[in-house]
Amino acid sequence: QVQLVESGGGLVQPGGSLRLSCVVSRNIVSISTSGWYRQAPGKQRELVADISRFGRTSYADAVKGRFTISRDTAKNMVYLQMNSLKPEDTAVYYCRVRTVEFDYWGQGTQVTVSS
Repeated sequence: QVQLVESGGGLVQPGGSLRLSCVVSRNIVSISTSGWYRQAPGKQRELVADISRFGRTSYADAVKGRFTISRDTAKNMVYLQMNSLKPEDTAVYYCRVRTVEFDYWGQGTQVTVSS
């Protein structure tokens, strides 16, 4: 079955950068959107960024101008470049891929921004 695996999380100081990667185990047909979500302790999971099948991107206001979502279809990869990180960005980050038929989630990767 389809699996999404995130990597690239870790501990970073405020103002630092991280790049998250998500690899899909096999090609997925009819992708609507690929995206990144995050969930901090005691809070709702929220959309960070997504990218449509046509390459259109959307960002949460809190990360706009700091984060960039991208994809490499040939490598079955989705990326999230995170710059100018703040303590408020601390959360588990999840990769998500939507298709006409299914909704796939990765297991999450921890991002901690600590000062």
